[in-house]
Amino acid sequence: MDALLFLLMLSLGLFGSFFSGLLGIGGAIINYPLLLFVPDWLNVAHFTAQEVSSISMFQVFFASLSGVLAFRKKNGKGSPLIHKGLVKDMGISILVGSLLGGFISRYLSGDSINLVYGILAVVAVVLMLIKNKGKEENPEDVTYNRGIAIPSAFVVGIVSGIVGAGGAFVLIPIMLTVLKIPTRVTIASSLAIVFISAIGGVLGKLTTGHIPLWPVLFTVIGSVIGAPLGSRVSAKMNVNVLRYGLLILISVTAIKIWSDIIL
Repeated sequence: MDALLFLLMLSLGLFGSFFSGLLGIGGAIINYPLLLFVPDWLNVAHFTAQEVSSISMFQVFFASLSGVLAFRKKNGKGSPLIHKGLVKDMGISILVGSLLGGFISRYLSGDSINLVYGILAVVAVVLMLIKNKGKEENPEDVTYNRGIAIPSAFVVGIVSGIVGAGGAFVLIPIMLTVLKIPTRVTIASSLAIVFISAIGGVLGKLTTGHIPLWPVLFTVIGSVIGAPLGSRVSAKMNVNVLRYGLLILISVTAIKIWSDIIL
């Protein structure tokens, strides 16, 4: 891998994960279009949708792992903010779904994977526009509908495994608006659930053979650097404007992908 591609992958990993940490969402919704379009636009490299989904999946795995470790260090082992029952129910379900999605992606064309991302992008925009309904209450008193939580996590896992995402950008709004999980519990628990999802996604991607080793390595390095920086900055500023900026980015990307598919 030449120096220019090395710097580009490092920069994309850092940039995408910085805004991921800043906005508190999974990095794949940002990194997927960056990895798919930017190297090609700059004539540095051309990655297929299968390769992009693999790079993104590994990035999500290490970024979520860093987040889990940072959360445990900050809040202590066994923090009550993490709802163990919720993590177990949704974690097992999303793991199975993500593993299945990663395996299925082996047999999908690049256009099909882009189509799945396009659908996810539209869903993400809609869910991000819905006002969060999660309330702050004692985590020990949290109740939820398992009949909704388990199958919804499974579906999120399948589509996330296909495009190489952890699914946080869909999972968090579902937990807040549908399951009515308290905000702090949602943030802490979703981090653990997404990490479990990433495990299944990575295992699924390992069966596909579409893994560009060096781009994955340098994107992950950039991600490990960028995510903590974004988290630190987010604690010191109002990110509402950036959230609307993200909505615009996702919307533009969705329009680009849908136009490519239709035309």
